[in-house]
Amino acid sequence: MDDLVLWLRAQPDEDERIAREAGGLAWSRPEDPGDPAAIRDSKGERVVCDEGWPSEGQEVHIAEWDPARVLREIDAKRQIIALHARAHHQCVAEDGPTQWHASDPCTTLRLLALPYADRPGYREEWRP
Repeated sequence: MDDLVLWLRAQPDEDERIAREAGGLAWSRPEDPGDPAAIRDSKGERVVCDEGWPSEGQEVHIAEWDPARVLREIDAKRQIIALHARAHHQCVAEDGPTQWHASDPCTTLRLLALPYADRPGYREEWRP
């Protein structure tokens, strides 16, 4: 199997580990602007306390990228990678549909790998 696919399959595992260590729960911003906890998890526990930070924009970002969302995204990525591991899968490349071959991963897999370009093992030749 292609090195990119093997490497790419391991990246969601690391994301999942991080999200689960963060509690794996949905996070939200407080409804009351006077609430000293800027972000709380779905059990009501403080995740980030307001001590002059985060800014409102950071609060929105933190709450939007909570562990629960990350776990849903990991599941979707794993399903996309699994589709590409099937020999009969047809990829749509920039120049039209092509049969995927391990020696030449399609643009979809290259794009899925791009957010992980700063992790060990990423190869510049995988960059789309």
